[in-house]
Amino acid sequence: MLGKILKKFDATVTQIEEWTLFVIVIAALLSLFANVVLRYGFNYTLAWSEELVRIVIIYSTFVGASVAVKQRAMIRIDAVVQIFPKLKPGLTVYTSILMLVFAGMMVYYGYQMTHLQYITHQKTIIMQIPLVIIYAIMPVMGVMVGIRTIQVMIQDFKSRQ
Repeated sequence: MLGKILKKFDATVTQIEEWTLFVIVIAALLSLFANVVLRYGFNYTLAWSEELVRIVIIYSTFVGASVAVKQRAMIRIDAVVQIFPKLKPGLTVYTSILMLVFAGMMVYYGYQMTHLQYITHQKTIIMQIPLVIIYAIMPVMGVMVGIRTIQVMIQDFKSRQ
């Protein structure tokens, strides 16, 4: 019963992450395309386009980190594992623990930064989007990276047995 619920949760979150990445990247590409056409075709530029792309880069980085952990696509240096293959299980656990520490730092410091933006009521210069919305992605995705890392650790544990 619990396994079915967790699989359903995982499938739902995966769909949300992938569609979020798809939609925001398409939005950025369309705004950049429109900006290029207007700049070179009509000598007019959209000021908000570059700000939107900057926000999309921030969001896609953090959402992409969660997706990368789930798909085991994080950048790794595996020279030690290639030289000493017997160290792979221990190093895998070690990197997962480091990833959990990093996720905890994302949550802790991301919350502090988000809270600061909430208190100061700052907004982006052109689009007037509250910065709290932009900064809130960090602690949320820190939680998701932590959950995804735990999922990967459980899968590794089950595959060893």
